[in-house]
Amino acid sequence: MKKKLMSAILCVAMTAAMLAGCGSKEAAAPAAEAPAADTQAAAEETADKAVAEAEAAVGERPEGGYKFGYTCMDGTNPFFVILEKTMRDKVEANGDTLISFDPANDVTRQISGVEDLISQGIDGMFMNPAEAEGILPALDMLKEAGIPIIGFDTEVADMSYLISYAGSDNYNAGYVCGEDLVKKCPDGGPIIVLDSPTMNSVVDRTNGFLDAIDGHGFEIVAQQDAKGNLEVSMGIAEDLLQAHGDVVAIFGGNDPTALGALAAANAAGLTDCKIYGVDGSPDIKAELASGDSLIEGTGAQSPISIAETAADLMYKYLAGEKLEDRYPVETFLITADNVADYGTDGWQ
Repeated sequence: MKKKLMSAILCVAMTAAMLAGCGSKEAAAPAAEAPAADTQAAAEETADKAVAEAEAAVGERPEGGYKFGYTCMDGTNPFFVILEKTMRDKVEANGDTLISFDPANDVTRQISGVEDLISQGIDGMFMNPAEAEGILPALDMLKEAGIPIIGFDTEVADMSYLISYAGSDNYNAGYVCGEDLVKKCPDGGPIIVLDSPTMNSVVDRTNGFLDAIDGHGFEIVAQQDAKGNLEVSMGIAEDLLQAHGDVVAIFGGNDPTALGALAAANAAGLTDCKIYGVDGSPDIKAELASGDSLIEGTGAQSPISIAETAADLMYKYLAGEKLEDRYPVETFLITADNVADYGTDGWQ
């Protein structure tokens, strides 16, 4: 789209220069002064018309449909699996193409993947960064190529790169977990926090959780980076629980982290530890519905709503509509008390 606009503007400039050149020759003859003014006016009218046509071309649908790029921090996470599928279904229903790239939580790979997507001529980019700060070189490349970026689920370090952003209220997702823990453990106690400091979404959730429990007698005996991954979380939790088997709760920055902690807690024989996650995934809801799991709650969000919102924002932008900077998606707590309202066979 940017190339089309630049070509049109160059054409305008050349046309205007040619017309202006003709006008200057006529101005050399005294009898041609009046026609020169008419020629100048005609040149300006032609230029204005061409610029208007070039601007209109920005919103024109390319032959064969739009081609969008998509990348998320971890394509194997069930949250992103359903999010990518929802976005792909919506894009393909419009006759367009979605090209996905999974960096497997490696920001260096993600930057290379974005470079490859640019070379494929994408018209727009859906971005969920593996690292909020580390992804900035990729955003620079997209900006230089004139490709609009819609962020989703996790913020980048500099939000000015984005056309708009669709994501959950991550702070609240962690806060409602902390509130629930305070109610159920009024005397406080030792807890473990499994976060991911390079993921802004998890940082916000962790901050919300910690703010909710602040001043209520809880002691953080360990806080480590589980990278939002089930296997990593399980390994870390196994080690931590050998030294801190008396913890009253474990907070995981997402549901895979919570499930990894659950596996470790079960292996350690814990029977009175409350484990919280964030996502509202079918696996976590199944644990809550079972009635005998250490999983106590999840700060639920909707990957389906995030995907649909992000796709809608891209299409609105391409249609020339003005967008807000961000579009928050609701988060809320799911526990054994209300899990039946949301079901266990899919995402809310």
